[in-house]
Amino acid sequence: MPDPTAPLLEMCGIVKEFPGVKALDGVDLTVRAGEVHCLIGQNGAGKSTLIKVLAGAHGVDAGEIRWEGAPVTFADPQDALATGVATIYQELDLVDGLSVADNIFLGHERARAGITKESESVAAARALLARLDHPKIRPTREVGSLSSAQKQVVSMARALSRDARVIVMDEPSAVLDPDEVDVLFRIVDDLKASGTAIIYISHRLEEIRRIGDRLTVLKDGRTVATDLPARTTPTSELISLMTGRTISAAFPQRRVPPPSEAPLLVVDGIGRPGEFADVSFEVRPGEILGLAGLVGAGRSEIVETVFGARRPSTGSVSIDGHTLTKGSVPAAVRAGIGLCPEERKSQGLVLDDAVYRNISLSSLGRFARWGVSTDRAERRAAAEAARSVDVRPADPDRHVRTLSGGNQQKVVLARWLLRQCRVLLLDEPTRGVDVGARTEIYSLIQDLAESGVAVVVVSSDLEEVLGMTHRVLVVAEGRVVHDGPSDALDPSDVLDLILAQHDTKGDAA
Repeated sequence: MPDPTAPLLEMCGIVKEFPGVKALDGVDLTVRAGEVHCLIGQNGAGKSTLIKVLAGAHGVDAGEIRWEGAPVTFADPQDALATGVATIYQELDLVDGLSVADNIFLGHERARAGITKESESVAAARALLARLDHPKIRPTREVGSLSSAQKQVVSMARALSRDARVIVMDEPSAVLDPDEVDVLFRIVDDLKASGTAIIYISHRLEEIRRIGDRLTVLKDGRTVATDLPARTTPTSELISLMTGRTISAAFPQRRVPPPSEAPLLVVDGIGRPGEFADVSFEVRPGEILGLAGLVGAGRSEIVETVFGARRPSTGSVSIDGHTLTKGSVPAAVRAGIGLCPEERKSQGLVLDDAVYRNISLSSLGRFARWGVSTDRAERRAAAEAARSVDVRPADPDRHVRTLSGGNQQKVVLARWLLRQCRVLLLDEPTRGVDVGARTEIYSLIQDLAESGVAVVVVSSDLEEVLGMTHRVLVVAEGRVVHDGPSDALDPSDVLDLILAQHDTKGDAA
């Protein structure tokens, strides 16, 4: 009879090198059936490379993978899936133009004699979605029309469709609201009870306490600790292991609010049908304003409208008393507004271009003569902006794709620093960013505010949005339900305001 305590999966001494960098330098990881094994570390520690090795996307240069004690080789992702390893990446690999059912069974279609049985696929997809507590997602719906949270559910359904014995989840809660996170954790508990092993990657230590059994910590491509109890290992110890230094997990000390000045940004009654309505607020130079609320409340749509990426059907946006052209990004940028979008990889960066090119993207006119770019001046100015926010590695010619999430975010910040923007809109600025880089980003934002920039921050982390801002708007169901000082609220107060709005809407119905 098999030993239930024996490892299901072992990764022993894994080494992976790329030109100029050793991404993994002897990593060890042991996972048992029916456990949630949490993998943590700063961006750049090697977590993504390790799971790509496990998924068959990267080969290994040294080391061994064992499955139920026997050595295995994953030549490609199909080998890993056939063995029983399914991976749900943070950047979801779904095909927007295909239906939900087609995405779930992509690569192992339900077919007879080479002909796909659509009715069987739809029925099976519906059953998987019901198991995930999302029966309202139609299997025939095109994936490109789904929200980020719904796409995450589809990706989970695809992993379940493979009958995987090990499921890797890379930042699965990043785009989920609290209710959806509760559903996710119920699913994880069900999978665990059935004997499935979960490798759970997250920067949110509170999630790891709640869902994890054991912990492995990576730093600089090495395993620095393993077999730690997830629920009881002190936070200070975990941060010290991840960073190699003692660092506070708290927000920087709240700085003095700016003096009362005329508003720099005035948003007056903007609205878009089905998204948000009658949103008004003002932001003064040096002020940090937070937008708090659940995923889908309309926060991202609001800041994208202020930036001109969406055209409001009502209301106006003004800078220094000058009303901006509706739905015009160039007009917003000329007026001094910058946006760091939530989906920085797809909307904020050119991943296969150099760091300096990404930084200078919004300032190209500054470096052009007779319509021709002066590359030397552009490179020099962008490199200085990168140094000012401490982009690492300090190589302006490096492709942005190769940077960690925290350093990619710094590149976007450096772009608007170079542009000398007066209003900075930040949508989930620390999403997918480790605790060390997160603290650096908080300090950068505060430094920008102290220099006179008006800052608007959208965050799903209620402690974050309350801890780093002077004033907060609570957004629920597309409407502002509260506007006041951040230090007068705590996270439970925000949730009470949101739930009150939901209850009011339910009573009205």
